[in-house]
Amino acid sequence: MAKKVVASLKKKDAKGFSKVIKAVKSPKTGAYTFKEEIVPVDQVKEFLAN
Repeated sequence: MAKKVVASLKKKDAKGFSKVIKAVKSPKTGAYTFKEEIVPVDQVKEFLAN
């Protein structure tokens, strides 16, 4: 899966995107899970703020 994402980010028209990984804490167990998403560069701070 990671190889496909990296290959798609190396295309010429994909320079405006970034892969973001965020740790999210579960309210029930307190364990952390990771949320991955590919977002435009100008929306990275918004994604991490939520």
